[in-house]
Amino acid sequence: MELHDVWFVLIAVLWTGYFFLEGFDFGVGILTRLLARDRTEKRVLINTIGPVWDGNEVWLLTAGGATFAAFPEWYATLFSGFYLPLLVILVSLIVRGVAFEYRAKRPEEKWQRNWETAIFWSSLIPAFLWGVAFGNIVRGVKIDQDFEYVGNVWDLLNPYALLGGLVTLTLFTFHGAVFVALKTVGDIRERARKRALQVGLAAAVLALVFLLWTQIENGDGGSLVALVVAVAALVAALVANQAGREGWSFALSGVTIVAAVAMLFLTLFPNVMPSSLNDEWSLTVTNASSSPYTLKIMTWCAGIATPIVLLYQSWTYWVFRKRIGTQHIAADIAH
Repeated sequence: MELHDVWFVLIAVLWTGYFFLEGFDFGVGILTRLLARDRTEKRVLINTIGPVWDGNEVWLLTAGGATFAAFPEWYATLFSGFYLPLLVILVSLIVRGVAFEYRAKRPEEKWQRNWETAIFWSSLIPAFLWGVAFGNIVRGVKIDQDFEYVGNVWDLLNPYALLGGLVTLTLFTFHGAVFVALKTVGDIRERARKRALQVGLAAAVLALVFLLWTQIENGDGGSLVALVVAVAALVAALVANQAGREGWSFALSGVTIVAAVAMLFLTLFPNVMPSSLNDEWSLTVTNASSSPYTLKIMTWCAGIATPIVLLYQSWTYWVFRKRIGTQHIAADIAH
């Protein structure tokens, strides 16, 4: 296997990790409006992801940096062609981070309510737009012979990509709901399980249609296996959720995300960004990659740094593993 193939796989792993981890905290942010009944419960939801949300975003920074270094042509075409939606995602993530930090800085109800609204929308918008972006990457976009995007933003809002956005939105919300059920006690835990069932059923229908569409258009044997695993894991996650096995449900919803993202990258390879105008103008792992020497240096750096990051992040989740409830929220910061 050539180094550019290795880095394609590594970038796929980074995006998979990002969607697995950031997916549930996007879901929790959305659930602050769909699940929480009062200010105290909103605080409980925010506290479930408080210690980890910023660490989860490291995976996005790493995926973007790795793409820039390993496949500069891919990075340039992607970020120039998808400039507006990626800018909206970036602004949403900035607002989201500020909202988490500033919500409790002042006691006024209006102040906290406005930041909670910001958390909801800045979680929902990226959860939807990431699906739109990856739907377009897999489907193919208007790239010319100079490897430049020549379409416009309206070309990105096609039925396939919009369906992809609905899949990521509902799937992340389901992932977040089972995470809340796993991390909380009392009434909010039971309501999270009920909400997970409702959202999960919608996610199952949408995901099945989207993945079958992907398989028919671009799939092969490997992507078919990933499709079956994704659908089976999602059904099993719903069953585990109904049985009150939140740990299994969360793990299986994670498997669904991993398998679904793997399927998208399997259908993409060896392209990294197909051209809908001419197959010969598509960006591939060969024509979009950096020099072999650059990839070699990156491989050594990744081999040293990645285990350290994984150990540190795993330790964070272990330290903050206990369940919480409304009784753990002090009265002076709940409102």
